[in-house]
Amino acid sequence: MAAAGKPSRQLNFIDSVQRLGLAYHFEKEIEEALGNIYDSHHHIDDIFGKFKDENGSFKECLINDVEGMLGLYEAAHLRVHGEDILDEALAFTTTHLKSLVEHLEYPLAVKVNKALYRPIRKGLERLEARSYISIYQDEASHSKALLELAKLDFNLLQSLHKKELSHFTRWSKDLELPFFRDRVVETCLWIAVACFEPQCSYARIIHAKLLAITTVIDDMCDAYGTAAELELFTEAI
Repeated sequence: MAAAGKPSRQLNFIDSVQRLGLAYHFEKEIEEALGNIYDSHHHIDDIFGKFKDENGSFKECLINDVEGMLGLYEAAHLRVHGEDILDEALAFTTTHLKSLVEHLEYPLAVKVNKALYRPIRKGLERLEARSYISIYQDEASHSKALLELAKLDFNLLQSLHKKELSHFTRWSKDLELPFFRDRVVETCLWIAVACFEPQCSYARIIHAKLLAITTVIDDMCDAYGTAAELELFTEAI
């Protein structure tokens, strides 16, 4: 991370690593780099104050920096109650990004459109990674090594997830329960969203089976048991 140079370049590099779905490989390095940047800049009391003019409005010159506005737009979605300046930042950036997007060129236009439709924090990490790989490879400043690593990592993880889906599908069929709702794909997707890393493979399989059993129990309670039978069944569980 340090090889990326000055803080702004380091932050851009970390952003690319995270959006390409590679952050889990470099958790320690990212934490260390962000810690160093924070230690060097945390003395700034109002980090967003420099974006405002003497009237308290966001500076119009910010409109010329679309990448910067896009970053501020994404950051504003991490606001919490009471952070009024981020509420203002979100309104400001949303308005201007919408007005500018039609005049932007690829791939920046695609990035802005995707962000306006669904900001990063509302996306699913693996799906966002696949989408961002296509955008990142067309950026002039992209790192070839990082791009190749992202593609390799995505394909390897996808292959692992497919094996887990195959295992879970066979297991669910072996249950031989005709009333069992076919929620195989949804269940695996749900678990993969929660923990997609390769080291969590066994945990994903176990959680998927637990969810399947829960679904069977739910179906039995909803449609196949009398009140008396369900009372005994609940006590047994």
